[in-house]
Order: sequence, then C-alpha cells, then structure tokens
Amino acid sequence: MKLGVVADDFTGASDIALTLAEGGMSAAQFVGIPSKAPSAEIDAGVVSLKSRTAPVEEAVSLSLKACDWLLGQGCSQIVFKVCSTFDSTDEGNIGPVAAALAEHLGETSVLVCPAFPENGRTVYEGHLFVKDRLLSESGMQNHPLTPMTDPDLRRVLSRQTDWPVSHAPISSVRQGNAALTSHIVSAGKSMIIADAIENADLVTIGRAAKNRKLVVGGSGIAIGLPENFGVKDKAIAWRGLIGKAVVISGSCSLATREQVARFKTVAPSREISVEDIMDEKLSLQELVEWVLRQESPPLIYSSAEPEVVAAAQDRFGKEQSSQAVEGLFSNLAAALSQSGVTRIVVAGGETSGAVVSGTAADTLEVGPRIAAGVPALKVADRDLVLALKSGNFGGPDFFQEALSVLESRS
Repeated sequence: MKLGVVADDFTGASDIALTLAEGGMSAAQFVGIPSKAPSAEIDAGVVSLKSRTAPVEEAVSLSLKACDWLLGQGCSQIVFKVCSTFDSTDEGNIGPVAAALAEHLGETSVLVCPAFPENGRTVYEGHLFVKDRLLSESGMQNHPLTPMTDPDLRRVLSRQTDWPVSHAPISSVRQGNAALTSHIVSAGKSMIIADAIENADLVTIGRAAKNRKLVVGGSGIAIGLPENFGVKDKAIAWRGLIGKAVVISGSCSLATREQVARFKTVAPSREISVEDIMDEKLSLQELVEWVLRQESPPLIYSSAEPEVVAAAQDRFGKEQSSQAVEGLFSNLAAALSQSGVTRIVVAGGETSGAVVSGTAADTLEVGPRIAAGVPALKVADRDLVLALKSGNFGGPDFFQEALSVLESRS
C-alpha cells in the first residue's frame, strides 16, 4: 500500500476513494480500523471512522490508531480527509486531529485545503465558498451538529489548535509547483490554508505535497496525488446487483431535502420523526415489512426543515436526538440486509455511518461514479451494494440515478 487515508466519516471516505480510483490507484475503503492485512494489490487504503462529531480525545485516539495501521501496511503518506465544507466546531475535531497526526508523523508543514470545485467548493483568500456563497451563507450555518458560521478557514482552524495557521494565496498556487513548495518551506511550522479555485490548482497542490508526510483536505486534495506514486488512469470494474432496494435519508441539507421531495413524487415514502422514535411509536419489524412489500424502491427519511430539527433538539437534546435517529437507521439497515435487500442508497454522513455499521460491512470495493464525490460501493464477499452520499452532494434526481448505477454492469 502506497497512500493511506484517515477519513472522519463514511461518505467522505467513499468520496476520496473514488477520486483516487479515478486517478488510477486501486483503492479500498475499510469500515473502521481493520484487524487484518489487506490485499497486496491495493495502492490506497481509506480507513473510514465516525470521528467528525466524536469527543475530541476519542477522535484523536482513533485517528492515530488508523494512521499506525496504514503505516504498518507500507504507506509513505497520510491524508486526513475532512468534509469539503470543513464541518467542525470551535473545539475541533479538524485542528486537534491534524495536529496530533502531524506530531505523530514528525511533520511540521501541513497543507490544508478542503476545495472540491466540481461540487462548488472553492477556497479564495482563505475563505471557503459553496458555489457563489460564502460557507456561512450556504445553508451550512444551520447544520444541526456542526453549524459553520465563519467562512475564514484561518480563523476556524486557529480556534481549534495552537499550531500557527498561515495562508498560501491563489497567486502562489498559480505560480506552480516549485513556487508553492518554496512557500511551504518558508512558512515553517504551520498549518497552511491553500487557495484552490479549479482542479488545476489542486493538481499543483498535490505535486507540492509529494514529499509531505501529512496532507489535510477534502477529496479534491487527492486529485493531484496519484501521479506522485507513478500510477496511471484505468477503468473501474463493476458488477451491480438486482433485487430489493431502499433509500434511507437522514441528512437535513438543502440539497437532500430537494432530493427527498423529488423522489417522493415517484416512490413510496415514510417519514421518521425524532418524536416517534423517542416516544417509542415505531416498530422496527413493521418498517422492515413495509419496505419488503413495496414493488419499487421506497424512501425512509428523517430530513426535516431546520426549525423542526431545532424543536426536537430543544425537547430531547441535540445528542439524544441524533443518536435516536442513527440508532434506528442502523438497526433498520441490519434487518433489511438480513432480509434480502441488496441495494441501499444513503443520504447524510452520520446516517451513512449508522447504516454501514448496521450492515456489519468491513471492506468496501470502490465502483464507478454516481455523482461527483459519490461512488457505487460493494460490500466485499457479500451481495450488498451501497451509495453513501454526503448531504449536499448530487443533483435533484440523485436517488433514482444511484439506484440505477447500483444495478448496472460495466
């Protein structure tokens, strides 16, 4: 294994695994830290953790253990994969985990760039944009767990770590690899927020990161990394599955709510509320039976408007509300996969983590692209295929498109 990735959630892991696979690297996504050595044919190993919203100490500990496992497989460079909207709070977890990994690896200069232009995430003058809006005006300011109200990544990161935070402006990036490498060296001990507006900028950043032991960013940061390891583009083999399918949505993002509204017009649907879960008004067995009765893939969702989510959090508590929904979806995924469902499409990072944990998958094979940042995935050695979508990813008809790709042949 050449390149190792520590991802702070499951959708982010599949996102960067797709980027590396499309860059020519044979990539595998591992659910948690593996207990055994992987296939010798794998170039890039992506360890998916559920650490984005975990307590800081837990996130740091898990990330260091994942790093050590990847180093043990021969990786010469580690990528800490974070969300392209830099989801975190003033306490972390991006800053504390990045600092711990850097110190563990003996790295002093750390490039940080969450840009993903294909999905509208760009960094300019240290500020993160989502399409034509600052991050703080993109809808992410209403995120129920990690509201992002400050678009200046220098300020965000400075509140999370005592490491110096500096900036590589687009002018330095556009001067090319040599100039950016010189900028990195002159910055000294620092976490360096690098501007990137186009994929070409990310290629330059990737080339400048060639000799760095640690890189931090979204999946876009991986666009320029495969060529550092001498690999070339190649087709991704895929064989999908037919049979029963279901769509599970727990994301409350603007994009997902639009996708839910669109899919509801063509598919059977059931809305799950926090109140119904907490008041024990739902029967898991009844939900499973309802899914299996449907002639077309149904939708089960908990993707409410921000004010509805806030009201539930006020009544039951933020963590309790989140855990209730994730717990239900985890148990539902377990029951459905055991009942013969072969295709599961999931919206939301936390929801994806819950679903993958419920299915007890340990290794995911990376298939073709469904949408930017979203690959088809096959659970190794089982008849189960998945699509794990970050909340804001995909177009209005994503659910239909994902179901189609998951049963396709290539």
